[in-house]
Amino acid sequence: MALLEVVGLCASYGPVAVVHGVDFEIPEHDIVVLLGANGAGKTTTLRALSGMLPATGRVDFDGRSLVGLTADRVCALGIAHVPQGRGTFNELTVAENLGVGAYLRKDSAGITKDIDHWYEVFPVLGQRHAQLAGNLSGGEQQMLAIARALMSRPRLLLLDEPSLGLAPLITKGLFERLTEINETLGTTMFIVEQNANLALGVASYAHVLEAGAIALAGPAADLAADDSVRRAYLGF
Repeated sequence: MALLEVVGLCASYGPVAVVHGVDFEIPEHDIVVLLGANGAGKTTTLRALSGMLPATGRVDFDGRSLVGLTADRVCALGIAHVPQGRGTFNELTVAENLGVGAYLRKDSAGITKDIDHWYEVFPVLGQRHAQLAGNLSGGEQQMLAIARALMSRPRLLLLDEPSLGLAPLITKGLFERLTEINETLGTTMFIVEQNANLALGVASYAHVLEAGAIALAGPAADLAADDSVRRAYLGF
């Protein structure tokens, strides 16, 4: 069953149309990836889904329309967005950043329990809990951004280029944690990623965006195994 159903999604920056009538579904509990070159419209798609950018078309989350909702209302419905560039609050500590991620929640005991849980999943965050986020390494900031988003207990997690600027070993570990989170919590994930090989390895389904439109879609394993597809669209 589709948790998110998107039909005819269009999004623009002022008069400049970037996403043109995109259709796709994200099944509940799955990891789905959106691939494509720079400028294809991947970030714009995520921003439109999360309410950060006006959009037209049909965007239904568990049967409820998201079109026209503000970002905070989208978040309250169960969608969290980890933006490109991480977006951590550099002047706040690690612990304070995690608290910000739970700003819509009222269950203080549950919030404390979840913070402790994410310290277990990402031990370095527990070790640096009193440190300013701006002093963390790039990999640590990405872990914090993901944990902060998960503090809202989302049903759908949107991730924009989580591997950007990270060393290969750090990226590998980060994607392993994402897979574990998906398997243990059932959190549905929609990941925009340029590292196609890595992304296809964790996803069940993939879409390739080209010039603001879906050029290709299918099971991730099939796309990864097709040499002609890999050469034409995926660059590996």
